[in-house]
Amino acid sequence: MDLNTITEVIRRPPERPGAEWRQGDAWLAGGTWLYSVEQPELRRLIDLTALGWTPLVPTHAGLEIGATCTVRDLYAFPWPIGWTAGHLIRSSCEAFLSSFKVWNAATVGGNICLSLPAGPMITLTVALQARYELWAPDGSVRFVDALDFVTGDHRNILAPGELLRRVSVPGQALRRRTAHRRFTLTRLGRSTVFLVGTQRQGGNDLQLTVTAGTTRPVRLAYDSLPDARTLRQDVDGLPAGLWFADPNGTPDHRRHLARHFAEEIRRELTAGDL
Repeated sequence: MDLNTITEVIRRPPERPGAEWRQGDAWLAGGTWLYSVEQPELRRLIDLTALGWTPLVPTHAGLEIGATCTVRDLYAFPWPIGWTAGHLIRSSCEAFLSSFKVWNAATVGGNICLSLPAGPMITLTVALQARYELWAPDGSVRFVDALDFVTGDHRNILAPGELLRRVSVPGQALRRRTAHRRFTLTRLGRSTVFLVGTQRQGGNDLQLTVTAGTTRPVRLAYDSLPDARTLRQDVDGLPAGLWFADPNGTPDHRRHLARHFAEEIRRELTAGDL
């Protein structure tokens, strides 16, 4: 019997670990998913936590989140009063299907790069118009909008050996008004749908992010709040193949929930009842 197994763990990688990337490697951050399922194709793990990336850095431009920042650290961060999106950040952390032990290990970058439809860090960063910094093995760096990173269930734009270094959230997004809705089959279950609406302080616009119910994040953007009919038509207009199907919900069920929650979010932001 040919038993495939990990043969090496690199605990002290170079500052640019991608330079040593080879087939059969995997980046190791929290490892909460990596250790939970069989990984027959892997031979070597490269421990990113040894690089000591600072978890959270507030700047004049907003907030930088290191890819190895844990869910626990993100949840516990003391948000400035002016960052009205702070409660959305905490709610997104609470959306993890996990115990406190997982919170202590799971990372923001790991959840994003796993690229599952129900990834709450994907929901959060797309809703807050974040940008990802990606490092390639040749030392080059590229930046992508969070909305464009995930391309499908467990799929994203990362090239072999490329890694997520940090997430940059703009200050203007952190100061937006927010409203969100999430549905699960059980109180602590995986998200069936997770919708977030944001709006400029004192504005009349709407950015609606739809995740968990779709195979990739979707954003519906309006310069002014749409009426209920327009919003419903736009949700219904999403391609049929985009809706996700798994034991947590059928595509029709998820579309129905998205219509319902989108209208609740629209009304909440219209009324200013946050």
